[in-house]
Amino acid sequence: MSVSRRTLLTTAAGAAVAVGASTSTAASAATPDQASATRTLRQAADYAVAKLRAVAPGVTAFPVGTKFEKWTYSQNGDWVGGFWPGQLWLAWLHSGEEQFKTLALASAEKLAPRQNDTGTHDLGFLFYPSWVTAWRLTGDEKWRAGAVQAASSLIKRYNPAGRFIRAWGALSDPNNAGRVIMDTMMNLDLLAFASAQTQDPKYLEIAVAHAKTVQRNFPRPDGSTPHVFDFDPVTGAPIGPNTVQGYSPASCWSRGQAWGVYGFTTIHRRTGDAEFLATARRLADFALSRLTPDHVPVWDYLAPQAPDDVKDASAGVIMACGLLDLAELTHRPHYRDSALRILTAISRTCLTTKSARAEASVARCTRNRPAEDGVEVSLPYADYYLLEGILRVLDRRGLDRAIDLSSR
Repeated sequence: MSVSRRTLLTTAAGAAVAVGASTSTAASAATPDQASATRTLRQAADYAVAKLRAVAPGVTAFPVGTKFEKWTYSQNGDWVGGFWPGQLWLAWLHSGEEQFKTLALASAEKLAPRQNDTGTHDLGFLFYPSWVTAWRLTGDEKWRAGAVQAASSLIKRYNPAGRFIRAWGALSDPNNAGRVIMDTMMNLDLLAFASAQTQDPKYLEIAVAHAKTVQRNFPRPDGSTPHVFDFDPVTGAPIGPNTVQGYSPASCWSRGQAWGVYGFTTIHRRTGDAEFLATARRLADFALSRLTPDHVPVWDYLAPQAPDDVKDASAGVIMACGLLDLAELTHRPHYRDSALRILTAISRTCLTTKSARAEASVARCTRNRPAEDGVEVSLPYADYYLLEGILRVLDRRGLDRAIDLSSR
């Protein structure tokens, strides 16, 4: 790492810490000093890269979660396949080691059949951190073309009556035909990419229409959101909130809230629509108001046992990425300060550094608490967004090469 990059990080972290001194008592108590924050984030990134260096050469499929600290795999990537090559790209950016680039390309190639998959809304998760990043970092046309094809598959899930992208189920399956979930906000940037590459506005128009539907129906007055909102698939009329991964339709699943913070901020960056930025702020302000002094989100902010319940570190690192965006776009340093506290807290209390068995970097994640599926495990998106969040601080310019942090 160059001296100039170290200086940039020290200055940025120091400014954020100084602002944090005037925030709430709990937040102030957790604010690290400048040198300590710098050291913690760099050590966490180095640890994540070292873990990948040891584990990645033996990985031939797509990690989906851990069981007894070892990765379990999907051959086709499930909905998380993009995060493995994405991690490898970020490891390459941080370390400069060519083996990570080689492994990232080989892993991304395995997702090729999914570009024609019309049975999922998760094509952004699958193709942005893998194929879009591959194109941005290599210039190879096949990655750009495949990502655009994935976007073309995704827009087939658009319901013009309700102006939403259907979350789950085959296009011919009437079950879940009117179901919209907050997670889809994170798949919209693939559509923005496709419009920018093809000069065809239809992709971005669908992304904006979906975002406006979510904006109109999901946020409650206090800024909390449900995981799911159902619509009549024929008329498009709203039916009401629901949930799958949250505690109840009236609760607030923390990872869904984080998807919303990041997703609304990103669609604002692609459109300049001030209402999207305002929505991102409402969601962020609610989530920050519910953080405990340890700065690791509980799995559902409004579950009966919250805040003394199972944690989800993945929600924290995802939200931190969105908060760093928000800080730049709103010129409000407290968002950056909060992001740094979350990242340093997770780096200090949620990494697998004490385990010789662990194959992942981030522990204390929860996949689906109501189904008792993946509670207190590691998840590939937690590892990915930890590195993304840290590189937003350590090397924003380098990260911009990979995932496009520009604004309209």
